[in-house]
Amino acid sequence: MARAELPLAIEEFLSWMVAEKGRSANTLAAYRRDLTAYCDWLDRRDRTVWSVSHSELVDFVGERRASDAATSSIARQLAAIRMLHRYLSIEGERPDDPAAELEGVRVPSGIPKPLTEDQVSSLLDAVIGTEPLHTRDRALLELLYATGARISEAVGLSIGDINLDDKLVLLYGKGAKERLVPFGGAAQMAIEEWFGRGGRERLIPAQWRKRGDAEAVFLNSRGGRLTRQAAWLIVKKYGDRAGISEQLSPHVLRHSCATHLLDHGADLRVVQEMLGHASISTTQIYTRVSQERLWDVYRSAHPRATLH
Repeated sequence: MARAELPLAIEEFLSWMVAEKGRSANTLAAYRRDLTAYCDWLDRRDRTVWSVSHSELVDFVGERRASDAATSSIARQLAAIRMLHRYLSIEGERPDDPAAELEGVRVPSGIPKPLTEDQVSSLLDAVIGTEPLHTRDRALLELLYATGARISEAVGLSIGDINLDDKLVLLYGKGAKERLVPFGGAAQMAIEEWFGRGGRERLIPAQWRKRGDAEAVFLNSRGGRLTRQAAWLIVKKYGDRAGISEQLSPHVLRHSCATHLLDHGADLRVVQEMLGHASISTTQIYTRVSQERLWDVYRSAHPRATLH
C-alpha cells in the first residue's frame, strides 16, 4: 500500500524545487509520484533516504530496468532521486550522497517525426464550422503550429498576452521564463475570429467559477479555462479527422513548426529563442530531422542517388 505522506525533508525538497529552481506544477507532480514510489521501495527494505547505501541504490536501478517501465520513466525517477540526495547532502541532512556515483539510464534520442506541410494543411482544414467550439479549435491549432508553443503555454495564455496588431504572443515557459513569439496571418485571422462576437464571448458563463478564467484565451464549453488534457484531445480529434496515421500530439505540432522553419532557412538561434530552449543542443535535433528529410527527397528524386 502506497504511503499517504512523504517525510518532511522530501516535502521541503519539493518546495525548494519550486521556489529555487522554478519547476512547473506538472514537473513537481511527477517528482512527487517518483519519490513516493522510491520511499515505498525503501520501506519494503526497512531503509530510509537517510540510511540507504550506494549499493542498495544500484539494486533499485537494476530492479527498475528489469521491470516493464519505460526507459524515459526510469530516467526521470532516477533524476528525481539524484537531486533529492544531492539536496539532502548540501543541507546537511546526511553526510554523504549515495547517488553521486550512480550510473544513469540512457534514453534513446530518437529523432522526432514531424508532419509534412501537406499534413499540417490537412489538419488545419479539418476544422469545419462556425460554432464557438469550431472557431476555438481552429485558433488553438493555428497558434500551436504558428508559434511552436507547448500545450501548457497555450492553455495558460491570458488575453493580454496576445497582441493581434503586431502578431506577437507572450509565452510563459519552463522555469517561469517569458519569451515573445511572432505568429503569421493565418493564426491572426483564426484568433480574431475566436475573439469575435460569434466565438469566445458565446462561451462566457453568467458567473466565472475560478479566478483567472475571465482572462483565459481558450475556454471550454462550460466557460472555464481549457485544460491541457482537453487541448490534447482537440489535436487528436482533428488528426483523426484529417486521416493522419502518425501518432499525433500537441508536441508533434511543436516539432513540425521547428522543422518547417529550418526547412525554409530559419536561423537555428532564432528557432531556439522561439521554442524557449535553454540550450542550442536541444534545438539542434531539428537540424537532424531536416537532414533526414533532405536525404529522403534526394534518394527519391536524384537519378544517380541509388547507384553503387
